[in-house]
Amino acid sequence: MNKEKVIIENLKCHGCANTIKKGVSKLKGISDVKIDMEESSVNFQMDENIQQRENVLKKLAFLGYPEKGNNSFISKATSYVSCAVGRMTEEKKEVNR
Repeated sequence: MNKEKVIIENLKCHGCANTIKKGVSKLKGISDVKIDMEESSVNFQMDENIQQRENVLKKLAFLGYPEKGNNSFISKATSYVSCAVGRMTEEKKEVNR
């Protein structure tokens, strides 16, 4: 397993982190996804036999959290939607406890 770290744009809250963790964790060959709010980074383990970094970057951009330096108006807008979805998912978990 290789440890990877990606510094991202638009990370605002735990709703964002929830969406990112859920989305990136679904990718094949990716595990142990952790979000560092202070550093705006996504840390994960990647299978050595599978080159997944590009897939992670694509998934992050799709969710509205592109790699640092690649931000756009559309990414910012998309991140607000992803953030809201992440917050609703968190709230739903709280209600079901």
